[in-house]
Amino acid sequence: MRISRIAAAIAPLLIGLGAFCQTAVPVVTVDNGTNTPEQQQKHYVVLVSLDGFRVAYVKQYGAPHLEAIGKEGATAPDGMIPSYPSLTFPNHYTLVTGLYPEHHGIVANGFYDPARKESYWLGDAKAVQDGSWYGGVPLWSLAEQQGMRSACFFWPGSEAEIAGKRPSYYLHFDGKIPFDQRVDQVIAWLQLPPEKRPHFLTLYLQDPDHEGHEFGPNSLEAKDAVHHVDDVIGVLKAKLDALHLPIDLIVVADHGMEETRGSWITLDKYASLTNFETAGPLLYPHSEADAAQAYRKLRAADADFRVYRRAQMPAELHYNSNPREGDPVIVPEGPVAIRAHGPAGDKPDKAPPKGEHGYNPYEMPSMRAIFFASGPDIEPGVQLKPFENVNLYPLIARLLGLNAPKVDGSLNVLSPILVPALSEGQQ
Repeated sequence: MRISRIAAAIAPLLIGLGAFCQTAVPVVTVDNGTNTPEQQQKHYVVLVSLDGFRVAYVKQYGAPHLEAIGKEGATAPDGMIPSYPSLTFPNHYTLVTGLYPEHHGIVANGFYDPARKESYWLGDAKAVQDGSWYGGVPLWSLAEQQGMRSACFFWPGSEAEIAGKRPSYYLHFDGKIPFDQRVDQVIAWLQLPPEKRPHFLTLYLQDPDHEGHEFGPNSLEAKDAVHHVDDVIGVLKAKLDALHLPIDLIVVADHGMEETRGSWITLDKYASLTNFETAGPLLYPHSEADAAQAYRKLRAADADFRVYRRAQMPAELHYNSNPREGDPVIVPEGPVAIRAHGPAGDKPDKAPPKGEHGYNPYEMPSMRAIFFASGPDIEPGVQLKPFENVNLYPLIARLLGLNAPKVDGSLNVLSPILVPALSEGQQ
């Protein structure tokens, strides 16, 4: 595949922006060919993630633009259930593969692979861009495989070649790019000529997650961030409507947020972890004897966590078969911060974040994420009960008219929000 960076002087991706005079965003374009004639006739899906937007924020702070999308289309008032662990990279990748983290392999924001003897971390560009870490077929790869162009303005996994494909248009993550430029780039992509125009697009905004961590979910800063991203969604929706294209807009979050309590729980205070590789709270023993000994010690600890041998993890968490999950596995019993080790040597320690996530979503409703959808293929006025986020993948594949592989999610769960022609299996 031929890959070239789009420079500021290149015009096609800026068609229709008129007064847009900010520095062009550094889009990477991949020569995947043009949309097939069949795919050019399909509808469009714009999938937006508002990182860390817990469903309770909607009532707590008000989000009129999101609520308007829900009234126009469909919503889940009590939230969408993230996969365990309720962290950013595992859940973003679950949303676009329909697989639980242990099945697609991104089991945490950072983890160790005992077979590869290598570590993955969300801040490591080399690992993030290495497609061999990722399982499944993300929606952009599914689209490209079937002759439909796609575009990603950020999304975990979108910088790597996965299942033999990259998005036709994507960017390397840069959180400093203003949100309004991100919106304008999405609109520019949708103004490309039909043969080049992506039909599946992602847009990622890192707020209100940042504010939730730093100041806590009940802070003024979190409230302001919620209002800010809601306003961005209002602008995006208005600009999408002005295109007069058949676009289904879906706005979700990866997880929620909760105020933390207490100081760090440091696992090596309860058990020797000398013969372990570690990644955050994840434990990778050098031998079965090491695993068994640490399990016994940790099980006897008087602290806010449960410890399981990996194979005995609760079935509803779908976190019991991938070696990347470690063994034993630590599950927090509340909004606490857990780590294997404190800072090395005489380095200063830092207090835990004021807000955190990653917890069991079945025991902590504050981990639930938002779901809003509207467009020509979405039935208006539908309110869904809480559902697992693995079910989004087959929904979007149906909206795009793509043939999807078997995944952990089912179209049956979200088919009530589809207009009759799609819910009955017609294209």
